[in-house]
Amino acid sequence: MADVLIFMGTRHFLTLLDLTPEELNKLINRAIELKRMRNAGERYEPLKNRVMAMIFEKSSTRTRVSFEAGMAQFGGHAMFLSPRDTQLGRGEPIEDSARVISSMVDVVMIRTFSHELVETFAAHSKVPVINALTDEYHPCQLLADMQTYQEIRGSIKGKTVAWVGDGNNMCSSYINAARQFDFHLNVACPKGFEPDAELLAANPGRVSITHDPKEAVKDTDLVVTDVWASMGQEEEEALRLKRFDGFQVNTALMDLAKHDALFMHCLPAHRGEEVSNEMMDDPRCVAFQEAENRLHAQKALLEFLLVGI
Repeated sequence: MADVLIFMGTRHFLTLLDLTPEELNKLINRAIELKRMRNAGERYEPLKNRVMAMIFEKSSTRTRVSFEAGMAQFGGHAMFLSPRDTQLGRGEPIEDSARVISSMVDVVMIRTFSHELVETFAAHSKVPVINALTDEYHPCQLLADMQTYQEIRGSIKGKTVAWVGDGNNMCSSYINAARQFDFHLNVACPKGFEPDAELLAANPGRVSITHDPKEAVKDTDLVVTDVWASMGQEEEEALRLKRFDGFQVNTALMDLAKHDALFMHCLPAHRGEEVSNEMMDDPRCVAFQEAENRLHAQKALLEFLLVGI
């Protein structure tokens, strides 16, 4: 299905490719401005009387808090929906749910397993649909990551980023980010855990694959990792712990990056597994600023989709 799905002219945000590089950079700058406004105590409510439906098939802390707080700060309302509370959990077709829900709210956020579900919902929605995480992509997190890097180090254009770990949905979104924000991505993963082959083929020259974390991290500007077993992979956890041995981001590995390199993690972190305890407390770690920026980046996204700024 096409990257940009349009129903009666409606814009959606299912992957980073749904916005142009220019729109994404404008959005990041706006997120930084919205953060300044909030910290200064400025009241700004462009979404007064607007309603967001938040559909959660996967549990979350940062996603729910950031979107719900963001809508409240914008003067709007966020409605939490889980499968056990709706007909979605009783087998109603996604197409029907999309038509009904989108006729009553102004924007829909979905956090689920299947990316196809989000695409199908968006194709039948009258209002913007935001992918708040699927098994294939996590574009909202990348907005926060790009905002965080820009705040601290300036533009990421032309930089080199190292991804260490599983070729999962976060890794896929970093591949899209390399394309949209114009940086190079080094991916270090165990054999058999490489990112999606079609996605790699669509980004020739943007991504380097290695099975050696040291090779990937050397002389990079940003180092990123994620848990080794994502939601839905709990049964594989013991196997993954063995396969990912040697892929932990610790201070020794981080020391191979540039002296001013940053470390990011989308959280929650499994300290002692994909990241050492000391690395999480290292001054190069900006994971908690990155987490807060989910709020500001998503507010900028909501404003872009609903107001057009």
